[in-house]
Amino acid sequence: MAVLRALVLTVCLLCVYAPAPSSSSASSGYFLRCLSASIPSELVFTQSSASFTSVLASSIRNPRFSTPGTVRPLGIVTPTNASHVQAAVLCGRRHGIRVRVRSGGHDYEGLSYRSERPEAFAVVDLANLRSVRVNRARATAWVDSGATVGELYHAVAKRRPAFPAGLCPTIGVGGHFSGGGFGLLQRKYGIAVDHVIDAVLVDAQGRLLDKKAMGREVFWAIRGGGGESFGIVLSWRVRLVSVPPKVAAFIVPVSVNDGAVDVLTKWQEVGPALPDDLFIRVMVMNGVAIFQSLYLGTCDALLPVIRGRLPELGMNRSHCREMSWAESVLYVYVGSGQPIPVTDLLNRTFPMDSSNKATSDYVRQPIGRDVWAEIFAWLARPDPGIMILDPYGAQISAVPESATPYPHRGGVLYNIQYMNFWSAGNDEEPNVRWIRDLYAFMAPHVSKNPREAYFNYRDLDLGRNVVVGNVSSYEAGKVWGEKYFKGNYKRLALAKGKIDPDDYFRNEQSIPPLVRRS
Repeated sequence: MAVLRALVLTVCLLCVYAPAPSSSSASSGYFLRCLSASIPSELVFTQSSASFTSVLASSIRNPRFSTPGTVRPLGIVTPTNASHVQAAVLCGRRHGIRVRVRSGGHDYEGLSYRSERPEAFAVVDLANLRSVRVNRARATAWVDSGATVGELYHAVAKRRPAFPAGLCPTIGVGGHFSGGGFGLLQRKYGIAVDHVIDAVLVDAQGRLLDKKAMGREVFWAIRGGGGESFGIVLSWRVRLVSVPPKVAAFIVPVSVNDGAVDVLTKWQEVGPALPDDLFIRVMVMNGVAIFQSLYLGTCDALLPVIRGRLPELGMNRSHCREMSWAESVLYVYVGSGQPIPVTDLLNRTFPMDSSNKATSDYVRQPIGRDVWAEIFAWLARPDPGIMILDPYGAQISAVPESATPYPHRGGVLYNIQYMNFWSAGNDEEPNVRWIRDLYAFMAPHVSKNPREAYFNYRDLDLGRNVVVGNVSSYEAGKVWGEKYFKGNYKRLALAKGKIDPDDYFRNEQSIPPLVRRS
């Protein structure tokens, strides 16, 4: 930590904190000059920079938010060490310019690089901070927030352990961990934040804090309480888990004509009650339910389990493939049924050819067969999207709701992600309406009081912050906050009040500060 303290001191000498004035073109100019005095020029891109547009677009995953009407940042900082991040924060505080933080750019509402309000802000893009340092003897790793989940998997898999996080390899670690991070290993090992054991955070005062320095409540909050609320997490120390040298995976599509409604109706009770080594998710689209599975064992051991618990699926030996755990991630993610080279985990590119809209639900009581028949009819309507169902139970459900900010634990059968895509030039309105209408239709069949949602499937339809006196309203934040965090929302707001009472780090769905009065 001596090195970290030295970095803090260096930055503080460059840019002393002062109370933030109101935002104006003058303060924007002062802010940019402060950046240029504190950070190498090749790491700062202003709107007048030749590379500004390409750097901004480099991690935009949703073309909806790259239109000319999108509010763009004043500048983008691409730090290569902690002192650059500290400088961006301190310059922002001094000149009244907020910063937004981007790791992989997968934020479903684009809030890591855009604003819904006409305001001056800058982006700290962490893509250059992407190191993964594995300690094989201790079965731990330090992973920087700008690394992708695929890069983390590739690094740890070379030494044969694994890590329980999401399926999409191009997701940035920083945002993924900040929202919880569930994936194929969740029934065996829980979710990503269950295995975070330390972190390095830049707070609103520009300080560099580890777990001990940030304190118990803030460390609790950053592990699933939402990104860009408590500061900028630069790096995470995680505990790795073990998997067999070979695992088994299968992909089995079942059409409506072949009994998909019946198989899916049974799956929703069987899937969460299977042995914890077995995970079977379902993608529902175009009249087909696609069952995708990871099993921490062999095909010979898996077949009797499926035949005994879900014979309606019709899964046989020809469907099953054995491969390494790292290969299984790509096998299920791509869904082609063919093995994919492990080196593809390192691919950070993402096709940006279709816009999208998403939202989510949690199911605690089985949905009836007749309702599933209606759902398949919804999926056959014009402008249809997809539903992805991830089973819970086992270890993810065994963790208490208050252990981390991520509260969707005991009693959850499965999570639903609704998503729709449309090509450039197509009308956005009917595609977004499809999601909203299906979400309304599902209300009687999913969790209630609150109707739960997953923060990493962020949806501004659930509510937006209301700023009162230059601070986000705690009461207004309940509208969306209790859907994502249930009873943990108040504790998150109190943690925010400790680390950032002035609400410097904020966006349309950041945690508002709640300051406990003595």
